[in-house]
Amino acid sequence: MPLFYEDLEVDQVFESVGRTVTDHDVMTFAGISGDFNQLHTDDEFAKNSHFGKRIAHGVLVLAIATGLTQRMGIFDGSALALLGLQWDFKGPVYINDTIHLKMTIESLRLTSKGDRGIVGRRYDMINQKDEIVQTGTINVMIRTKPQN
Repeated sequence: MPLFYEDLEVDQVFESVGRTVTDHDVMTFAGISGDFNQLHTDDEFAKNSHFGKRIAHGVLVLAIATGLTQRMGIFDGSALALLGLQWDFKGPVYINDTIHLKMTIESLRLTSKGDRGIVGRRYDMINQKDEIVQTGTINVMIRTKPQN
């Protein structure tokens, strides 16, 4: 059952399940995006980098954040549009790291039409060591509750 604008409150927190980032994820994303940077695709090259081993693409982790939001199911049928985002990359995500999403409602604003609202959602992507590896704000438009 989706949440609508009226169901949300500022400072409300939602947490997703964990998801392990695999070699297959990274290589598939490299193929889809065309980003074959050696930090992501070459064990020997990455071994000599400041990371010491291969890392996941930063935007792959951002994409996983949107997938983890979807898996929670709280905006299925109520989300209308992604309006914008601001995103920071705080640390690497390595192959076989398990990450999860902590999402906090930061702001709510009803639109002038009154049948939808703008929701500012704070995203913290957290690894298995409880470190925030990515963080940002994603603004979306969602429906208000249907009038019967």
